[in-house]
Amino acid sequence: MVPFLFTLTPTFPKKEWNNRIDLESRKKSRLLCSSHCYHGGDGVEQDDVKAAEWWRKAAEQGHAEAQYDLGHCYHGGDGVEQDDVKAAEWWRKAAEQGHAEAQFYFAVSYVGGRGVGQDHAEAVKWYRKAAEQGHVQAQYNLGVCYENGDGVEQDDAEAVKWYRKAAEQGHAGAQIINGSCYSLGRVVEQDKSEAVKWFRKAAEQGNAVAQCKLGQCYHNGEGVEQDDAEAVKWWRKAADQGFEQAKDYWKKLEN
Repeated sequence: MVPFLFTLTPTFPKKEWNNRIDLESRKKSRLLCSSHCYHGGDGVEQDDVKAAEWWRKAAEQGHAEAQYDLGHCYHGGDGVEQDDVKAAEWWRKAAEQGHAEAQFYFAVSYVGGRGVGQDHAEAVKWYRKAAEQGHVQAQYNLGVCYENGDGVEQDDAEAVKWYRKAAEQGHAGAQIINGSCYSLGRVVEQDKSEAVKWFRKAAEQGNAVAQCKLGQCYHNGEGVEQDDAEAVKWWRKAADQGFEQAKDYWKKLEN
């Protein structure tokens, strides 16, 4: 399969801290509650050092969520000295308890060799665990691994399988790849209408590549009725985001 527009890079998505703990969770884990209060400044003065201390207390008692959060503290140097090795160690502990987010971040550690030795096969192992729990980015990354043969035998059908799972959960990059598969007849039977469907889903999320592709579909009448006004509409949206190829298409049509 010819490589798509997206490649896997060993970067960590920004951690979205959850400072909202329901009442039942507060009863079950006052240690975890305290850490979130200090981290978010909820009822106390914000203090990352104290937050990390409370996360450590809970993590050392085997609390998977606290282990995951403590890993992020070490990864970002929040309240502790930055340390990729310790970040990976705590993510591993949470991952081994089935924590999907920790499994994903532990896999990314192996891709980039941060805190652990670079090992694409191990990355695939942990991506799969998270992906099977429905982790959308893990599903997408696992698709990339199968497409490129990174840590696993190259397999286009498996790649498309995981891309589709991510696409069905709203992952814009996966939706574009899914649309490209249908547009070109890669792995799946060629279906221009189905391609438009997936390009539209990503375009409506504001993805400039998808907006450009959807504009091309309208301009060429592929999968939809030919409509240059719609083509220009989508090319304009992509161009407004700095996507030069869309601007070129639009200007050529006007000339």
